[in-house]
Amino acid sequence: MVATPPLRLVAVSYLNTKPLLYGLLRNRISDRLRMDLAVPSECARQVTEGEADIALVPVAVLPELPYYEIISDYCIGADGAVATVCLYGDVPLEQMTHIYLDHHSRTSVMLTRLLLEEYWQHEVVFLDAQDGYIDHINGTIGGLVIGDRTIGLDQRFPYVYDLGTAWKKHTGLPFVFAAWITTRKLPQSFVKEFNAALREGLDHLPQLQLLLPSPDPSFDLTAYFTHHIDYDLDAGKREALERFLSYVRTAEPVGHFSDAPGY
Repeated sequence: MVATPPLRLVAVSYLNTKPLLYGLLRNRISDRLRMDLAVPSECARQVTEGEADIALVPVAVLPELPYYEIISDYCIGADGAVATVCLYGDVPLEQMTHIYLDHHSRTSVMLTRLLLEEYWQHEVVFLDAQDGYIDHINGTIGGLVIGDRTIGLDQRFPYVYDLGTAWKKHTGLPFVFAAWITTRKLPQSFVKEFNAALREGLDHLPQLQLLLPSPDPSFDLTAYFTHHIDYDLDAGKREALERFLSYVRTAEPVGHFSDAPGY
């Protein structure tokens, strides 16, 4: 009898995925998975090019996939302030003339563009960020930063604009940054077990917070996991996802982000 090869799974390597990964790793379902961690743009590339069967994928990639199914009731989302997807600057947003766009991220880039157009109604020149770009945020040049790299930057820059907060004020909705999808048909029994494993990880969040070291003395892990990241893919988030994807489908690409979808 030929053994069934494990399903290839890739997930974002940020702090906010740790509870979900913890659930998968401690569950017997891990025996049927080959797991990989990557930055959002690499997760998107793997699923787009067929190198992954299951992915915690940045949602901006979804319109580019010929077929996908969202297979989980859990996501990386926020209902208001997200804390780790922000615009930073030395001056108020209305005085910014240029904004660096985090090269790891197209979902956040598209969200930034949407908010600048619809909510802040402020026009800027976008700059493609390269490694080390955070050190070049100064004067009237702002920058979008996502993920663990944001931690501590609120102590460095006087002006911080949380994109989760701005989206909530603009639409009244929560937001979905990444969702679990598959590009193939999976048995419902597997999907049910997969969801149960993720739930198990979230149920152990209080214990996990004690095991994870804080990445910065000023960063409150408990507040982050319980007040900023919202893991339930509920009706409000699904509505928000459709609202956001309708913008993504019609927006013009910006620079190299036309072929580098991300978180």
